[in-house]
Amino acid sequence: MINKDFLKTLIVPAMAVAFNVTAQNAPGVLTVQKIMRDPKWIGSSPSDIEWGNDRKTIYFSWNPDNATDDSLYKITATNKTPQKVSLEERKQFIPEDQLKYNKSRTAATWAKDGDIFYQHFPGKLIRITQTRDAEYNPVFSFNETSIVYTRSQNLYAWDITNGATRQLTNFTADPPPAGKKASQQEEWLQHDQLALMQVLKERKEKRVANEDYEKRLEEKPLRPIHLNGGQLSGISISPDGRFITYRIYTSGNGKRTIVPNYITESGFTTDINGRTKVGSQQGSAAFYMYDHTKDTAYKIKTEPIPGIRDIPAYINDYPEELAKMQKDTALRDINFYGEEWSPRGAYALLDVYADDNKDRWLLLLDTATRRLKLVDRQHDDAWIGGPGIGPRSIGWIDDQTIWFQSEATGYSHLYTYALATQTKTALTSGKYEVQEASLSNDKKSFYITTNEVHPGEKQFYKLDLQSKTARRITTLEGANEVSISPDEKYIAIRNSYSNKPWELYLQENRAGAKPIQITDKAQSDSFKQYHWRTPEVITFPARDGAAVYARVYKPENPKPGMPAVLFVHGAGYLQNAHKWWSLYFREYMFNNLLADNGYYVMDIDYRGSAGYGRDWRTGIYRHMGGKDLTDQVDAVKYLAATYKIDTANLGMYGGSYGGFMTLMALFTTPDVFKSGAALRPVTDWANYNHGYTANILNEPFTDSIAYRRSSPIYFANGLKGNLLICHGMVDVNVHFQDAVKLTQRLIELGKDNWQLAPYPMEDHGFVEPSSWTDEYKRIFKLFERTLKK
Repeated sequence: MINKDFLKTLIVPAMAVAFNVTAQNAPGVLTVQKIMRDPKWIGSSPSDIEWGNDRKTIYFSWNPDNATDDSLYKITATNKTPQKVSLEERKQFIPEDQLKYNKSRTAATWAKDGDIFYQHFPGKLIRITQTRDAEYNPVFSFNETSIVYTRSQNLYAWDITNGATRQLTNFTADPPPAGKKASQQEEWLQHDQLALMQVLKERKEKRVANEDYEKRLEEKPLRPIHLNGGQLSGISISPDGRFITYRIYTSGNGKRTIVPNYITESGFTTDINGRTKVGSQQGSAAFYMYDHTKDTAYKIKTEPIPGIRDIPAYINDYPEELAKMQKDTALRDINFYGEEWSPRGAYALLDVYADDNKDRWLLLLDTATRRLKLVDRQHDDAWIGGPGIGPRSIGWIDDQTIWFQSEATGYSHLYTYALATQTKTALTSGKYEVQEASLSNDKKSFYITTNEVHPGEKQFYKLDLQSKTARRITTLEGANEVSISPDEKYIAIRNSYSNKPWELYLQENRAGAKPIQITDKAQSDSFKQYHWRTPEVITFPARDGAAVYARVYKPENPKPGMPAVLFVHGAGYLQNAHKWWSLYFREYMFNNLLADNGYYVMDIDYRGSAGYGRDWRTGIYRHMGGKDLTDQVDAVKYLAATYKIDTANLGMYGGSYGGFMTLMALFTTPDVFKSGAALRPVTDWANYNHGYTANILNEPFTDSIAYRRSSPIYFANGLKGNLLICHGMVDVNVHFQDAVKLTQRLIELGKDNWQLAPYPMEDHGFVEPSSWTDEYKRIFKLFERTLKK
């Protein structure tokens, strides 16, 4: 006879399993498998918004049909229904931003498929070149009578009037001819022969005379400009065509890393030639100006640049090294990034950075004297950075007025500089950032994008130069990425909100105009079945009084004593506590899943994050895992005070910089965080790249203090809680070596509450849905197993 109680033990679990499977597959119920599918399940957002060279068509990439790849679509101001662009039209499409206009904007030149084109509107299109060599970077020069372009590292000029082409430079990688000097014996014999033999002397005189006559008949050849083993870059010609500036770069030849690739089609392990590590020998560049009229090249002297011999402030922590540097204050290495010519070509505005990135100089190269004049110097004991601080954010308003951005006040703002009075004027000010700026066609206004309304919003304005007043053009909440039409009558807007992916809008370019929605496929029917949270953007006080911005995800039925998880965004200098669709959309969905399962989730813009000015950006200088980590600990205090969370059951997860932060949290504050998932984490900053790491920590051999207190591997003995490490094995950014080194360290320390999940075919950013699913199933299981009572 069958025991009924025994039947219950079989039936009840079976029913529970069946119910669980049904619930997992029910519409509106989140699972890791569902959210980590190919992102196309979410919907299709438009991207790569560009105006066409007809000045009225907007092109964008889009995939409303859920095809393998995006297709190119278009609309116009009169036909707002998106139409798929034919293959033939796509081949002919030229983005507006690739056109170089003359001053009156009546003609343009551009490069396409390695050839140069020119058109005077609305005249005939002219193909200037049709060669097997690639020609690129065309500009108007010689007072707009010629198009100058680059071919095989040399400049050529095409005359607009007669179509003639001439070569302007003769750069050559060959070394200058050494020239063999005759010995004393040879010189004596030659002199003696010419003195003795009259016929020999007369023949030489005739030969020399003929050679001189032939040379006078020939066009003067271009003098070779020898690169002496260096690499040519940054060739730029003045508007009048007389002066050409260029850089010769000498490689640093630092040792490169090797990343093994274990799973290949051949069945053999192959090596990926990777990057160098921080502190490797860096390359150097020298800046030159070539005077076409004099056929002479000049190296520009950098010794007079103010502060070029300054000793970095952090060296004060190393007295012996400081004493050496004070005895021999050598020139710091610098690099030139781009140049903007004044309208008449008298000056070139140069954007110059010290290699240690603690100084940025805006310098005028006076073509008459070949000397540099200071326009602006930005110094930072930490490092120069911030939005709009770069060579594409400088220019000329007229022949006497320069514009640029600077963090002089602690926030990136827009400035002008008058050459006549040598004075700087602020066009914007306040505790917000100008994140993008462009000059209007008539040069009477700027178009700027700022976060003045809220650090978590991006709004677009028109700023009048004379009155310095800005009129807000966009009204949609969240982020507005704006592309202006060539005639400045319309703007294409890509807008998103916290729980709504990007859609395309079209609007007249004026305050008060209504945006018209163009696309509506960013959310699929499947995606809409779930009620996605709008995370509340709040602020809480850090221990030093600073206001920290954060996103909070709350459980459906909150009550005291619930566990909490902190998500840490990556990249360091990145913003995620904002009101637009996150770059971390998978993590956004996972945070919703955690909240559904009874967790409070918090995502903070810790010290070092973007969007909050200079002091916030550099708050991690010389100590990663310092203020950025105490901000996380202070977030826990806020959660406890506000929502009465269970402080004994706290988790953390994040990738890249977020993975590094998770390690530092579990190693250095083990009594605060019980469990953590460190994804593709940096474990030793001496292993990472130079460009990023040297800004924040200087170099390992010059600032060992900073590396010692910032690298998790030195604090691994502090681990008490539960650690999951996930890392792609072909990661060419943060190498798998970091995970391997930490693994060995944990083994040697006898730790047993950790695990490593390697992903043999994944780089830094995973691409396979199966890998994403496996990784986040492990994270979810870790939190469910260790943070739930």
